[in-house]
Order: sequence, then structure tokens, then C-alpha cells
Amino acid sequence: MEKLYMGDLMEFYKREIGFSKPRNFSRRISASEAMVKRLDLYGKLTGHEGCVNTIDFNATGDVLVSGSDDRRVILWDWATATSKFSYPSGHMDNIFQTKFMPFTDDRKIITASADGQVRLGLVLENGRVETKKVGKHQGRVHKLAVEPGSPYILYSCGEDGYVQHYDLRSNSSSKLLRCSSFMENNKHSGSIRLNAIVIDPRNPNYFAVGGSDEYARVYDIRMYQLDARTSSDRPIDTFCPHHLIKTHDVHITALAYSNTSEVLVSYNDELIYLFQKNMGLGPVPLSLQGEDLNKLEKPQVYSGHRNSQTVKGVSFFGPTDEYVLTGSDCGHIFIWKKKDAKLVRVMAGDRHIVNQLKPHPCIPVLATCGIEKTIKLWAPTSKDVTPLPPDVQEMMEANRRGREDHSRVTLTPDMIMHVLRLHRRQALAYIERREHLGDVDSDDDDDDDDGGGAYVLGFSDGEEGGNSECSIS
Repeated sequence: MEKLYMGDLMEFYKREIGFSKPRNFSRRISASEAMVKRLDLYGKLTGHEGCVNTIDFNATGDVLVSGSDDRRVILWDWATATSKFSYPSGHMDNIFQTKFMPFTDDRKIITASADGQVRLGLVLENGRVETKKVGKHQGRVHKLAVEPGSPYILYSCGEDGYVQHYDLRSNSSSKLLRCSSFMENNKHSGSIRLNAIVIDPRNPNYFAVGGSDEYARVYDIRMYQLDARTSSDRPIDTFCPHHLIKTHDVHITALAYSNTSEVLVSYNDELIYLFQKNMGLGPVPLSLQGEDLNKLEKPQVYSGHRNSQTVKGVSFFGPTDEYVLTGSDCGHIFIWKKKDAKLVRVMAGDRHIVNQLKPHPCIPVLATCGIEKTIKLWAPTSKDVTPLPPDVQEMMEANRRGREDHSRVTLTPDMIMHVLRLHRRQALAYIERREHLGDVDSDDDDDDDDGGGAYVLGFSDGEEGGNSECSIS
């Protein structure tokens, strides 16, 4: 018989004799550490021809939508690992985000791309899909945020520093604000390249953004006219770990709001931090000095992974956000308890890098994607409670050394491009040697394809045949 924690046995007992409500029972079991430690590979979704950059469940959790470097959108019946249908998005470059619009019977799908466009896919009664552009940024658009419960309202953020507001009823977009960096005199200067935007589920008037500096900024939509020409950059609060203030050598790759308005912030080549609402630095963070700063409670810290090569996501997991999870450059999925940051699970999720993770809205199921062309599904199907890997300490130490070594080096854009070109040539030469020698791992045939090459193809370097697969940020 499988071993269960005593608390889980008691929950089953209470459920059987009628002392536990079905809702409470499902929540308790779904959030149990034993359940998390039974997560195992449930299946793979194969169909994209490029790196899969984004995944999203519909409201009921029976359909998954994905977007890829192949510029196609696929809707999946994930439980049977089959594609329902797919369509060309109309984008001219890699898709970075796909989302269902609520209460549209999954017939409206919004997408964002490296081409700067935000597009709407409308599924017609005959099964055809019409797509149209609803907005445009000058630069890549990494993330979208849909207003909870609204079939019409969404936001986008782009590398041009703008946050745009959309109302699908009017088929128009409005520039809401341009996010700018803080100066020592509390004024604003150049724009911040934005990578992340999320809406507070408890109060959709609030949204947070993060990008190319150390501050997560929270804004109140009620303070803005829907025209950035008349709106200034006025956050109502900012969040940043105290030791990163004024460092200027980190940036935010992902944000998440919990159901209780906690803000989870993931930094490039740094760590993940959880902020309570009372930990904010205020609208002008550089005004806090010495004692005032020390009075603020410090955020919870989650460490062990490495977030350097790509723009990685971060997420909560569990019916009441009991866990924090992210991907890592070492190809693993890291899961911590939210409350005390205890590392409870490390799973091999990709042969190269795990980028995005999406929990199922109702049950303890997880979808992940990375550099490979498949989507992986995880469910508590293991017969055994899986411990941490025996080499987890060595893995975490290697990730720590990588972060610290990277922090000591300042790279110019020209140096970065030179390194990426060299790395790309080495990787392509390695792939050619493998193909010549027939050295293919039979267990991963469906993921081989261009997986090794995609790992390093971060920027278009102007060479013939170059592309912008799997953007490295």
C-alpha cells in the first residue's frame, strides 16, 4: 500500500464518514506535500515546430492553449494528449504569450509576439479562425494581462516601456503610461523595457509591472486617462529587496499575484522574492534611507535555481497558493513551500531550460514548456513519494556559483553578441557531429530536432539563416 502522511489519511477518513465537506477535502489533499512529491510526468503534447514559449489553461481547465516560435497557436485536449485544432496567428515573429479571454466559450484568444503586435484570434462557428491586430508596440511584447472575469479588457506591456489598455468592444488600444526609471532626485528618466505585467485578483484596479531595473511597480488604473500623452508615470507602490536597491545590474523577468495580493518577483541571475503588501517602498523608493528602510520587513526568499539564459516565469501552485514554482537554466522545475521557502521538489523538466509553468485552475496538474518543442504535463501519478534528487546540493551550488560569477562580470552589448555568435557556432557544430555519428538518445527522440541549437539562438545576429528562436534576455 502507498505510504501517505497521517494528515492525509485523516482527511480521507473524515471524508468517508461525512465530517469533511467535499470542497475542503479536495483543497486539503491538493495542497498536501505528499501530493506534490507524487508529481510525475503524465504526458507530452507534440505538434509545434519551434520552441514553445507560452501555455494557458481555459477557465475550466479542460483545454490548454500554446504559442511557439513557429508562430502557430494550438488548442489541446491535454487529458488525451491530442490537438483539437491549430491556426496561424498572423504574427511575423515568435509568439511570447497566448491567453483565453474569459466568458467567450474559448472562442477569443489573445496573443503577443516579438513582432510587437497584440492580436486577437476569433474562432468561428465553422471552425475557421480569423485573426486581426488590435495593438502594436515598438519592440517585443512579452506579456499580457486579462482583467479577471472580463471578456473585453486586457493590458499589454512592451520593451518600448509602454503599458497599453485594450477594450475589445471598441477594437482599439490606448497607451496608458510609459514606465520610466527612477533618478536620485526622485524624477524619472529613460523608459524601462517591460517583461511582465499582472493584475491583482482581489482588486483588478491594481496591476504590477516589471522590467529592466530592480523595481516592481504597482499602478492604479483609476489614476489614469486612457491616453499616455496626458498621463505621467505614477506608481502607487514599489517593491524591491533592500540589497538590490540602486544596484542597476539586475532586471525582473516575471511577476505573480497570489489570491491574497502578495507579489512574487523573479529576478534575472538573482533570486525570487515574496512581498506582503506592507513591504512596499512607496511611490518614490529612493526617498527611503537608513532607518526608514530598516524598519520594513524583508521579503521571503526562494533560492536554488538559476534564471539567466531566458525570460523565465514564476507561479504559485496549490488551491490557496501553498507553493512557489519556477524553471531553471539547469533544466529542472523547482517547487518550494510558500510559507517557509522549504524546497520540497526538484524535477527534471527539460534537457536544456524550463521557461514557463502553468498550474491547472482546479486540480494538482501542471503544464511546463522550455527550449524543447513539446509541452510536458505533470500529475500526482507516482506510486511513491519522491525525495529530492541525491545531487540536489551540487546542482544548487553550481547554480549559485553561476549567479555569483555572472555578477562579477559586466558585459557590453558587443561582447554579448560576440559570445552568442561563438556559442551558436559551437552548438551547431556539435549537433552536426551528433547527426553524423548517429548519437541520438532514443528516450528523447521527439524532443531532439533543433533542441540543442535553440538553446543558444537568442538574438538574430544578422548571419544568413539566423533567427530569433527562444529569446535569451
